[in-house]
Amino acid sequence: MPSILFLDIETFPNIAYVWGKYDQNVIRYIQEGCIATFACKWLDRKGVIAQSLPDYEGYKPVSYDDKKLVQDLWYLLDAADIVIAHNGDDFDIRVCNAAFIRHGMKPPSPFKTVDTKKAVKRVARFNSNALDDLSSTLGMGKKLKTDFDLWEGCIAGDKKSWKQMVEYNVHDVLLLEKLYLKIRPWVRTHPNFTVETGGLCPKCNSSNVQYRGYAITSTRKYRRFQCKDCGGWGRLTKSEGSSGVTNG
Repeated sequence: MPSILFLDIETFPNIAYVWGKYDQNVIRYIQEGCIATFACKWLDRKGVIAQSLPDYEGYKPVSYDDKKLVQDLWYLLDAADIVIAHNGDDFDIRVCNAAFIRHGMKPPSPFKTVDTKKAVKRVARFNSNALDDLSSTLGMGKKLKTDFDLWEGCIAGDKKSWKQMVEYNVHDVLLLEKLYLKIRPWVRTHPNFTVETGGLCPKCNSSNVQYRGYAITSTRKYRRFQCKDCGGWGRLTKSEGSSGVTNG
């Protein structure tokens, strides 16, 4: 099976001079943001890997130095074949890449991504595609309640705030795993698990499938099946004959 990693990060805000409160142009950055915590979990393994800035030697309150944390995060992404994150393609993974570049690191080994927010939007219309709202709507729980005071406390080095931030981050990655497993059979662009493993279901690698009709292309037909474990659909790669004609 491919190594599948769930990822969620929390970041510190930019600090800058502005003249007002709304729709402002930044006059000057005092401090650009950094990665404050990350939580990762491997599919089909117990336990969450979570790290925060105070876990590293040399940490001081108000510090935005995330180099050591980012190095640990790099090793996790380098070991993954597939990385799953909510809004990950636009936020989490790009923020991680920016941190790798900022610290002069080489790219981790290539991996596929499943962005659960994009996956849901492609096939369904919910009132909101936020992780909190989707998890609540689908009966999987809700995110832990926070406000910006938590981020201020962490920046100031408050130990209680850091403990709460890590708990918040870990809870998010557990919700992410639940959401992924719920929507997995619906993910149209899911990486194919069966290329190396020899299973049948391209989404979960199960061989417990039921053949149900044919997938028809413009010139060929392929036996179609539905996985009896995850519910996802697939088809055989070998066709059963050709019509011999196609549209002009």
